[in-house]
Amino acid sequence: MTDAGIGARRALPGLSYPEEYLKRLAGELTAKFAGVFGAETVERYVLESYTALLRTSTVTAHLASRTVRFATDRLTALAQAKGSLGVGVPEILFVCEQNAGRSQMAAVLTKHLAGGSVHVRSAGSAPARELNPAVIAVMEELGLDMAEEFPKPLTDDVVQAADVVVTMGCGDACPIYPGKRYLDWGLADPAGESVETVRGIRDEISARVTALLGELARE
Repeated sequence: MTDAGIGARRALPGLSYPEEYLKRLAGELTAKFAGVFGAETVERYVLESYTALLRTSTVTAHLASRTVRFATDRLTALAQAKGSLGVGVPEILFVCEQNAGRSQMAAVLTKHLAGGSVHVRSAGSAPARELNPAVIAVMEELGLDMAEEFPKPLTDDVVQAADVVVTMGCGDACPIYPGKRYLDWGLADPAGESVETVRGIRDEISARVTALLGELARE
């Protein structure tokens, strides 16, 4: 579409932003991904990401910053999947049901242990509103801050961008794409469990992550 065509489309009623920051974000991301995605794609991703997070948001003060991160990450993943953006290291996606415990611990532990040798994302097939407090506590025991983490819905783009997809009790929710490595880790769900029990789950995840990183390093 020509610049004139885009201008005409925007002059017509139809596209409305429920929050002013979404309009600003769409403009910033359109500039960031210029030459990769058109304005229409960016706008759609921004509004979809906002709507998805709004469904489970309990603290609206966090919604703006989370939408920025979620929309940016989804567009980055889509660019990776299209071959327009390479990260230069293997991409690992951890998926559980609520993205409030197991997959979050796995992602943060992987970032901590990998030293930049992989890139990591996490998502949930039915994301919770907030992280499990016991999970936050046992990760803090290792000096790992979970303050910036939040449950995110599983989207097709992050699966397409992944080289390795690790599922943890999310059933058949994760789409299957050829050429990717799929692993299923049979881990107990930390939801409703004591800190002591969650600590054991954390340690099992850490051992599995260490083994996976070792395998990837040898490939």
